[in-house]
Amino acid sequence: MKKIIVINGPNINILGMRETGIYGNKTYKELVEEIKAYASDKGASLDEFQSNCEGVIIDKLQELLYKDYDALIINPAAYSHYSYAIYDALKALKLKKVEVHLTNILARDEFRQKSITAPACDGVITGFNFESYKLAIDYILREE
Repeated sequence: MKKIIVINGPNINILGMRETGIYGNKTYKELVEEIKAYASDKGASLDEFQSNCEGVIIDKLQELLYKDYDALIINPAAYSHYSYAIYDALKALKLKKVEVHLTNILARDEFRQKSITAPACDGVITGFNFESYKLAIDYILREE
């Protein structure tokens, strides 16, 4: 059974309350339940972590150096646009890594259109709301 961890960055925890015209009405709890069930249905286990603090996210990424996960799905949220520290922490990890975004960052504000953290990942899935996470799970579980 593949073990996946999902790490979400700032403001993802207030889904359903923040900018619902952009992010929709579903809550963070619904996101976690949906992607955990999806992974389980596919025969994988999925753990979840969220923080609004850059340093806490970096600490969590560094913990993965000593944990037995097969893959990471990360939504660095706003940190994806300027956190070289998260980029460096991602580069240290030897497991499969997928960056996801709920919205299409390429169609948003100019400052959101570049991801600093994306080059440290195997790929990026952006713009499919909760489906972005499911597509990442599918990529992780596909046979090489």
